Amino acid sequence: MWKFKTPGIPDEYFERVEKVPITKEEVRVIQISKARLKSGQIVYDIGCGSGSISVEAALQIGSSGKVLAVDYDKNAIDLTKKNMKKFGVSNISTIHGNAKEKILDLEEADTIFIGGTGGDTKEIVELSQDKLKSGGRIVIGMILIETLYSVLQILHKLQFESVDITQVTISKSRKTTTGTMMLARNPVTIISATKI
Repeated sequence: MWKFKTPGIPDEYFERVEKVPITKEEVRVIQISKARLKSGQIVYDIGCGSGSISVEAALQIGSSGKVLAVDYDKNAIDLTKKNMKKFGVSNISTIHGNAKEKILDLEEADTIFIGGTGGDTKEIVELSQDKLKSGGRIVIGMILIETLYSVLQILHKLQFESVDITQVTISKSRKTTTGTMMLARNPVTIISATKI
């Protein structure tokens, strides 16, 4: 369905259901670029939600790679499966359950995306340290200042390098009866770093 190599699948292409979040298109593009993905990599998508990051990563790493999509919400897992099918990707494995428990059983990863975690981001970053290969990348999307603070502390403690903080504020156009207006979305902060 997505016949381009570049990331940035429009949000409206994804199947959606109420109360299952999606990483918005422009934020997703930045997260994918910060991950520095390559063919054949193993990628985690922790808090996969609609599966938009999983699908985009799966397309980037190709059929020789694998995405492990984890979410505690059964609706999110079902939605991720629908989007896998819609985009014709078969290199995603969905895992239903608490990421703090499930991550322990996963194979080592080259890249770990961390999104909607229900307030467990700091603990998931700590667990990710042991599952990330040397030189691997971690990319964390967050909206709360408190989460940003705790993640920076733990990345410093775990001695990650090349820590980058990018805050994105997106406005999207909407047609009105008299013209076009811009509607602002919530700012999202993206932290990316490399395991030594």
